Amino acid sequence: MIGVAVAMLCGMWLNGEQTALADSVIRLHVIANSDSEADQALKLRVRDEILKQAEDLYPEGADVQSARQCIEDSLDSLAQVGQRVVAEHGYDYPVSAAVKEVWFPTKQYEGFALPAGNYTALQIVIGEGGGQNWWCVVFPPLCLGCVTEEMEAAEQAGSFTSGQTALITGESGGYVVKFKAMELWEQLKRKFT
Repeated sequence: MIGVAVAMLCGMWLNGEQTALADSVIRLHVIANSDSEADQALKLRVRDEILKQAEDLYPEGADVQSARQCIEDSLDSLAQVGQRVVAEHGYDYPVSAAVKEVWFPTKQYEGFALPAGNYTALQIVIGEGGGQNWWCVVFPPLCLGCVTEEMEAAEQAGSFTSGQTALITGESGGYVVKFKAMELWEQLKRKFT
């Protein structure tokens, strides 16, 4: 019983840590029409144009709420950017853009990682949306430029606490174990809800 109680307390702590981090970011989630080589390449072209567009969405010093509002206000233009790229490459797939709550597994990027959990995401769906997807962090803009510099800028702007920065960059040590525990906790929660 003590083991179960410790596991529950640890799970609640990890859940709180993941939730606080998730409340500080908006992820980008681009879903390809299919897994064909051509559709996967098209997904990456759409991603690149969406990221270019996203560079100019946020005012200086934006917080996550104002960034979300900027994204929501730009959904039509973001979908049009994706649609333009699709048409330029000879396809007639529709492209949709939405802000949604999406569950993501633990993901390691170059220089940082994010634990599994539910995150707010700018979701771009190409055509049927039946293919493999691609994701990163669109706010703060960690998909763009040098991640180390972006992480430092995000921390200085107040997007992350120093503890969150240390957690996702691995500076605190053991983040892979923590993230695996978070992922297992999330899977357990999902089974019972």
